[in-house]
Amino acid sequence: MPDKDESIISHIEALRQMLLRCIRALGIVLVPLLFLAPKCLDIFIKLILRGNDISLNYFSPVEVFLIQIKFALILDIIICFPYLAKQIWNFCAPALYEHEKKFIKTAVMTSSVLFIFGSLFCLFVILPLIINFAMGFTTSNVKAMLGISNVVNLALWLTLSFGVMFQMPLVTYTLIKSQIVSYKTVTNCRPYVVVALLIIAGILTPPDIVSQIMLFTPAYLLFETGLLFAKIRTKKSEERE
Repeated sequence: MPDKDESIISHIEALRQMLLRCIRALGIVLVPLLFLAPKCLDIFIKLILRGNDISLNYFSPVEVFLIQIKFALILDIIICFPYLAKQIWNFCAPALYEHEKKFIKTAVMTSSVLFIFGSLFCLFVILPLIINFAMGFTTSNVKAMLGISNVVNLALWLTLSFGVMFQMPLVTYTLIKSQIVSYKTVTNCRPYVVVALLIIAGILTPPDIVSQIMLFTPAYLLFETGLLFAKIRTKKSEERE
């Protein structure tokens, strides 16, 4: 019994040390980012508004300052992510079998790449299209006055949403490979997947049909991509057997 208690205490201590290292890293990196946030935010806005001769407006004294802090926190997490992931991995790895370690490493690497591609796709393709669509309603009597909070919050939320939705091929492939569901079952459930993706797109995007369609379309194509890889994997397994 003492050995078991000591083991639990050692695990709790290891968890505490891991969390302290993560918090320490986030705090150290955050300090310079708070000074760089105005310049980084300006670059981010230029990427979104490129090709449009418009400026963003703020409507309260601390609005821009709060956005800069939020932007610095997001950059802090992104920059520290490799270190945080390594610390979490070092804590969890001793309890895993070798095949589990290999699977998790592959899944995390693939998930990170898909998230980055999804975020970049949103930043360089989707967001400029949405801004151009919004500016298309401008007339001689109707002028656009865009608030910085609305635009930046929309951009950050959509970037995160696209990063999450780009996980679709990994989810589909993993479910079929692990035999949680069969390939045939997933193909038969296509209509339900379409409805589910439409609902998710409606939840993750603002209440406008353009953003929802732009999120749904690549997500469904990625679902079909994961299904294709799973089909190839299934055929190879059948031939091997």
